[in-house]
Amino acid sequence: MQQATDSPEPGTSIMSSEAYIQYRGIPLPRMAHPKESLDYAEKFRVEDSDVFVVTYPKSGTIWMQEILPLVLNGGDATPVKTIPNWDRVPWLEETRLAVVVDEMKSPRGLVTHFPYFLMPRSFHASKAKVIYVMRNPKDVIVSSYYFHKMAEFLDKPGTFDEFMEKFLEGKVLFGKWTEHVKGWMGTDLGDRIMYITYEEMVQDLPAALRRISGFLGRNLSEEVIQKIAEQCSFTSMKKNTMSNFSMVPKVYMNSDTSPFLRKGVVGDWKKHFSPEQLARFTSVIRKELEGENLTLPWSLD
Repeated sequence: MQQATDSPEPGTSIMSSEAYIQYRGIPLPRMAHPKESLDYAEKFRVEDSDVFVVTYPKSGTIWMQEILPLVLNGGDATPVKTIPNWDRVPWLEETRLAVVVDEMKSPRGLVTHFPYFLMPRSFHASKAKVIYVMRNPKDVIVSSYYFHKMAEFLDKPGTFDEFMEKFLEGKVLFGKWTEHVKGWMGTDLGDRIMYITYEEMVQDLPAALRRISGFLGRNLSEEVIQKIAEQCSFTSMKKNTMSNFSMVPKVYMNSDTSPFLRKGVVGDWKKHFSPEQLARFTSVIRKELEGENLTLPWSLD
């Protein structure tokens, strides 16, 4: 995310048919991913103590930007109340990382939507840990549809049916969901990577926090776990100006069209898919996952 105070020249539009760039075959929004930031990401020096949250877009990224600093610093809420999420846990691939990286203390928390093959060389040579958050693709596409409606730097989604076809063809941010999942679930990172689902976090956030705490060697007390869970509830985050993107000018994100933090629920897809759309969607996803040694935690039906 660009710094919230940066705005286009008066009278200019940031929307155009060239809203995206192709980076090694992956569509990225041009505004937040200029060549300079992608070059910086490619050469970024990953430290052994770094912790990456990796998600396909609309799978719980902002939630983890709230959770990770709290787990890493023992529940101290100061960062999440005083530092915008895009600076407290910056994206590897976006422009803000180069601006804030020198101020970040170890262990550094970072997020990325990069597929596995785009991670910098230094990542593979490091001992950095990864928390990979997955979400039911049917809810991912619904959340993405509304995000495309409110994000003025992206092409408008059209009808849900039209957007579904773009999603299935990989003509959306960061390409195909199936390729992203296959890449990250097929890594050889061993105990450096932890997999968790958005649904697990919704169902029992304290339990998810215990898992994350253990994975990162923090072993937080139950009192701290409950404190973090309260701070990271959807209601708390929606009120937190450092987390709800309300500081971003409407020329970039128009909350009048759709709020950035919209519902934070599981199963909203049931209100959006027709039986025909669901059959089409699940058929394509199943076919693309055929032959993969993957066990998905949700039913695609």
